[in-house]
Amino acid sequence: MSMALKQVFNKDRTFRPKRKFEPGTQRFDLHKKAQASLNAGLDLKMAVQLPHGEDLNDWVAVHVVDFFNRINLIYGTISDSCTDQTCPVMSGGPRYEYRWQDEHKYKRPTALSAPKYMSLLMDWIEVQVNNENIFPTNVGTPFPKTFMQVAKKILSRLFRVFVHVYIHHFDRVSQMGAEAHVNTCYKHFYYFVTEFNLTDHKELEPLKEMTSRMCH
Repeated sequence: MSMALKQVFNKDRTFRPKRKFEPGTQRFDLHKKAQASLNAGLDLKMAVQLPHGEDLNDWVAVHVVDFFNRINLIYGTISDSCTDQTCPVMSGGPRYEYRWQDEHKYKRPTALSAPKYMSLLMDWIEVQVNNENIFPTNVGTPFPKTFMQVAKKILSRLFRVFVHVYIHHFDRVSQMGAEAHVNTCYKHFYYFVTEFNLTDHKELEPLKEMTSRMCH
């Protein structure tokens, strides 16, 4: 990791405090298992596979939180070059525009600047992952029936962060020496969502060519 990149990451410029797993919980142990696989240099395609005997909901929950923390950090590192002026629309090139919709202020899909979209997105995800009714932390507390649906929505929206960063800000990523780090995070994310069919293929379309070079 370059010195410039270390300086940026050491500032911990995430929008939100990281969601951590409590030591002693099953989720903490799973998180450690996932991290150990990555640290051991295990092939990313293998690392995302569900460990024998583990619950799929738990495995997905651990990864959703981890990807949220990491993608949040990646966007934080380029956020100074993503402004209302440079990115008045949340897009992924000329063919893809993302509109924000939620249950509160924006009940219809609404065009927003990229930084406004990102801020609302990180707020929304933070609320979901900290909601015990959706992401229960106590062992034995069942996941709700809607859990996978929520997880898919979170992951689809996080994918849009990659789309925007790669298409509009990759020069900044390269300038900071963060290219390898971002590429590894992207590959890990891509292998995970495709392993468990957690994102619609049409969502993956904007980075299709790059993904075929990088991941196949």
